[in-house]
Amino acid sequence: MKQVGPERIAFIGIGNMGWPMAANLVRRGYDVTVADMDGARVARFVAEFGCGGEADGAAAARGRGVVIAILPTSKQVATVAAAVKPVLAPGALFIDMTSGQPGATRAIAADLATAGIAMIDCPVSGGVPRAVSGELAIMAGGETARLDEAEPILKAMGGSIHRCGGIGAGQAMKALNNLVSAGGFLIGIEALLMGQKFGLDPGTMVDVLNAGSGMTNSSQKKFKQFVLSRRFDSGFGLDLMVKDLSIALEVGRDAGVPAPLSALCRELWAAAAASLGPGEDHTAVAKFSEHMAGTALGGGNSA
Repeated sequence: MKQVGPERIAFIGIGNMGWPMAANLVRRGYDVTVADMDGARVARFVAEFGCGGEADGAAAARGRGVVIAILPTSKQVATVAAAVKPVLAPGALFIDMTSGQPGATRAIAADLATAGIAMIDCPVSGGVPRAVSGELAIMAGGETARLDEAEPILKAMGGSIHRCGGIGAGQAMKALNNLVSAGGFLIGIEALLMGQKFGLDPGTMVDVLNAGSGMTNSSQKKFKQFVLSRRFDSGFGLDLMVKDLSIALEVGRDAGVPAPLSALCRELWAAAAASLGPGEDHTAVAKFSEHMAGTALGGGNSA
């Protein structure tokens, strides 16, 4: 029987991001068992990659040295952690790659520690394309020794690892990163709408932004690809962006830092989510700005 160790991984949550991340681990020789609430999705992954699959996290984690979870919220992570805790041996490692709440993560880590299980938080940035290519930016928090242990696994999924501090620090950094990204997206869309009303071509404007000081990740990788194309299918949900912005504001409140612009940014994204309804991609927030401006970029429908 193969020895239980860090090369044997239970990967819980094979959604838009988790699927390519787990696939990269399999390709790099790790012994991976996947689990997901969507049983059909698990079956497709097992059929494609020839690894193990289970109906629930506890079954996937049994006999494993490492559990990786990437789920929508910390509440779901807490449920999974409670389920896998009885089946993991002391010394096991729980890697939470969810964009979660730092305070909740610290509480989960404290509970796992009572069974000798260590936890680190390692949320990612880069979206589905960079998850597929293995070029994610990973923001890590936790004890140095456990981060050292996890580094080969993390490198198999992402191109760069940024150690941010103790447990929860990675998630705090991820939320603040998304805050900056979300603000840049909104101001960029407003600039494109103003320019189009003036008579400028939106595509040309994006090219100029990318050649000048107005360049952002959104101008490089989102405006033409998902807004001007009217695809709105980047793979990251509008509801998840609102969640991350709410976490960023919690970080600010806990630190006692006034953040009026950040609060306005979060409220605009939340208003867009309420107006557009569930299931929208985060790039569809442009439709909310278009509706207020009474025009759509690139000749699309602003209704």
